[in-house]
Amino acid sequence: MIDFSLSEEQQRMLELSREFSEKEIRPVALEYDRDGTYPEEVLKKAHELGLVYTNIPKEYGGSGMDFVTHYVVTEALNYDCCAIGQMIGISLLASGPILLGGTEDQKKKFLGRMTESYRSACFCLTEPGAGSDAGAIQTTATKKGDRYVINGSKCYITNGKYADLLCLFATIDRSKGTRGICCFAIPRHTPGIKVGRVEEKMGHRALNVAELFFEEVEVGKDNLIGEEGQGFRLAMMALDRGRVNVTAVCTGIAQKALDEALRWAREREQFGEPIGNFQGVHFMLADMNGLIMASRAMYLQLGWMLDQGIGCTTEAATAKFFASDAAMKVTTDAVQILAGSGYMKGSVVEKLMRDVKLTQIFEGTNQINRIVAGRGLLRGRNILF
Repeated sequence: MIDFSLSEEQQRMLELSREFSEKEIRPVALEYDRDGTYPEEVLKKAHELGLVYTNIPKEYGGSGMDFVTHYVVTEALNYDCCAIGQMIGISLLASGPILLGGTEDQKKKFLGRMTESYRSACFCLTEPGAGSDAGAIQTTATKKGDRYVINGSKCYITNGKYADLLCLFATIDRSKGTRGICCFAIPRHTPGIKVGRVEEKMGHRALNVAELFFEEVEVGKDNLIGEEGQGFRLAMMALDRGRVNVTAVCTGIAQKALDEALRWAREREQFGEPIGNFQGVHFMLADMNGLIMASRAMYLQLGWMLDQGIGCTTEAATAKFFASDAAMKVTTDAVQILAGSGYMKGSVVEKLMRDVKLTQIFEGTNQINRIVAGRGLLRGRNILF
């Protein structure tokens, strides 16, 4: 029999996360969105409570949560503001390749040092000419003895301006395509790293996104994660975990939008009665809830699969595009239910609708994720049934 009940510890972490979101994120969400504020004070408080490095094992300074618990906490922390919530949780993606491919010494050295601070890490894959086509990376790592010299640039890097640790992907041989890509763990203080433009975005405005430039950045062989040429595989494995994370983020956003729509439907009166009495609104609310239930079931299933060591590339890609498309639909309908009040700046649902658009784009556009999922199905992927 499938059991969806939470353990006592999972319930405790869920309640802690909900309380933190309500007290620390909700009061500043609209202000930080308006001004594009880096949520430093919120991050400090989250770090003190053990909410920043939930996915990292305790021996490296993290909270050591399993994947199911991490994703439950992620939904809760992204309920009131997904930009702040993802600044809290960015370490899941950025530390993924190090946890997957690093030696014990590397994990202790790089992750152990990182977890001492609230500033976390960043995942440096995307470039001006290499977005969905990660094999087109131009940033180079030239080998000189037992050292590597890195030159190039990255764009749209979440937490790029503030991260203590950079998980960087560069190629040792462009002619090899994805087989030439390597992964490096690079501390922020390494000479030659420069921050370029900090992006102004339509949504996710408290989420720091920046350009990074690498000019003669010299690192040792102990900075290389895995073997030469394994970087692309490590990046894709980390993105499987990250895409499930996006599913949980989208579930939180959509749940907030539904709750706002329900509140309005109960309170707003037209023609002498609450608009929630109208059948047309019933249909919209029911459809919104159905999409949320499906999205939540997906991230719980995939968290379980990851905890069992079961590969989930096809399923993670499917969950990511489904949940982000679902959240886009739910937030759009929430704006529709609130009508003019929902469309105006300063409205919660207006912010949610702007925020959720990015989830259809990052960690693989939904078109790319559909390609990944379709190819997986043709290879015969069908894990559970």
